[in-house]
Amino acid sequence: MKLFALLLLLVAAPASAHDAPYSFLNLRFAPGGASGTLTAHVVDLAHELPGATPDSLLTPARASALGPGLFALLASRVAIVGDGDTLRLSYVSAAPDSERNGIRFAFAAAGASLPYDVSIEARLFPYDPQHETYVNAYVGDSLRNQDLVDARHPQVTFTTGAAPRFRTVVRRFVAAGVHHIFIGPDHILFVIGLLLLGGSIGRLLKIVTGFTVAHSITLALATLGLVTPPARVIEPLIALSIVFIGIDNLRALHGGAGAPDRRPWLAFLFGFVHGFGFASVLRQFGLPAQALGLALFAFNVGVEIGQATIVLAIAPLIAWIRSASSNAGRRVAFAGSLVVGVAGLFWFAQRTFGL
Repeated sequence: MKLFALLLLLVAAPASAHDAPYSFLNLRFAPGGASGTLTAHVVDLAHELPGATPDSLLTPARASALGPGLFALLASRVAIVGDGDTLRLSYVSAAPDSERNGIRFAFAAAGASLPYDVSIEARLFPYDPQHETYVNAYVGDSLRNQDLVDARHPQVTFTTGAAPRFRTVVRRFVAAGVHHIFIGPDHILFVIGLLLLGGSIGRLLKIVTGFTVAHSITLALATLGLVTPPARVIEPLIALSIVFIGIDNLRALHGGAGAPDRRPWLAFLFGFVHGFGFASVLRQFGLPAQALGLALFAFNVGVEIGQATIVLAIAPLIAWIRSASSNAGRRVAFAGSLVVGVAGLFWFAQRTFGL
């Protein structure tokens, strides 16, 4: 009999537990700011109030009395960012929501203009790793984004369709350009390969400038849709450019001081190919039609910042090694060129044959 009673308790426990671990965030953007509602389940809210029972929160008087404090707690766990500026959420009211067995908090946020970029991050109830928040974002009366925020997916991002502000476009696409350089080992290795043989500041400037001019041309052409070669062609060619740089470095090392330095021309030639690679990423990132030229320029600036960072980190190191010992400089250039060539060959096989 005792065993039967224990089994009944075990079966009944899930039924009395939190069977709807959801919150609902409805957000509406307008030129003068934003407004919205945040509905949280009373079981979750009672967890934040020691001694409180869920049902006791469902009376209008109780919800109104606890509203400011509970909203302040929840607002501290939500970040709504428009064009890089975090919105300050102001409490308006709180009332029971019998349909969702929760409390609905109304709020507002002042804003000078309608943002272009919006991100929403929420971890409303960290004690519950399964908790989910449904997000509905409107611009005026038009639904702009629907998403779900949980522990695995704590942030959603979207654009409102408003005309982007200058600083927003610049900040977003410069960062995207820098990010793309540093997450692309093929582009990094190509630049390093161009630097391994060292050279004067003037020589290095010619190499970097040639690469910059060429990839800027094809980046613009592809982004504007004038020339769009397929990625299945461009990606293997980028890998081959790395192989070629490694081989040409070995040729120059074997030929000694009299071997011609072809790096400026190679950087210019292969820069066209790399520009198409940059463009494919930029198209996937999403370009604002109202500020296409600015976005393209800002992304290119970001690419150059990332490239300049690599040059400033590697070129002085190579120059120091070569000045300390010419033999050591040659060994580093030889070993580095082998690594560059082999890595490029691996990427070529991988991208061509799917290895």
